[in-house]
Amino acid sequence: MNVAIPGTLNFPYPASHLQNTHTIDLRPWSNHQNPNPPKLEDRNYLSFISSPHIASSSNSAKIDSHRKRKNESISYAGDGKGSAAADQPKKKKSSHSSSTTGRDVRTVPSSSQSPVSKVRAFHILIKHQGSRRKASWRDPEGALIAKRTRDNAVAQLKALREDIVSGKSKFEDVASRVSDCNSAKRGGDLGSFGRGKMQKPFEEATFALKIGEISDIVDTDSGVHIIKRAG
Repeated sequence: MNVAIPGTLNFPYPASHLQNTHTIDLRPWSNHQNPNPPKLEDRNYLSFISSPHIASSSNSAKIDSHRKRKNESISYAGDGKGSAAADQPKKKKSSHSSSTTGRDVRTVPSSSQSPVSKVRAFHILIKHQGSRRKASWRDPEGALIAKRTRDNAVAQLKALREDIVSGKSKFEDVASRVSDCNSAKRGGDLGSFGRGKMQKPFEEATFALKIGEISDIVDTDSGVHIIKRAG
């Protein structure tokens, strides 16, 4: 039996290749198995068989090292010195959270910010020569209205407003006596109305008022007005 086993192997492959994948088969070569046994200098003619034995010792060392590091990190995190908070998920700050209290703060629009859909108003109307309809319940024929200039109507209305604002007269009483609108029978009360129901200048002036306020002189096609917002 011819055996081709060198006393010392100068193996041409990297050591990592041996550790991870293969081991050398040092079984004797028989002439019956191979009539042409490999020469001693033919180092590449070596057979390999899959075996975990050589790699297992290296892998075991790696696993032990990994477990040791893992145990050390767990011990560090649990001794009170580690960042225990880092193991817990970070909470996202709410866009509505308060920086001082940490509580959620929600902005609720106040009544002044809410759009007003309806208002209630009283008014006093004085017609004049430029009014589109020169007649009223007080002057059915329009004889007085036809002679009244706009300036005269404005001056009369300003004087009435001063009496009301100063407290000498009540708005409703003045409206009942002198207003050229049929609402005079109700003290000038027009009730509640929304946008688009009145002439534009009248609507804008009324919605701009605060409750209880009295407007300045307001011009419309009907004549000149002063308006009191009631709701």
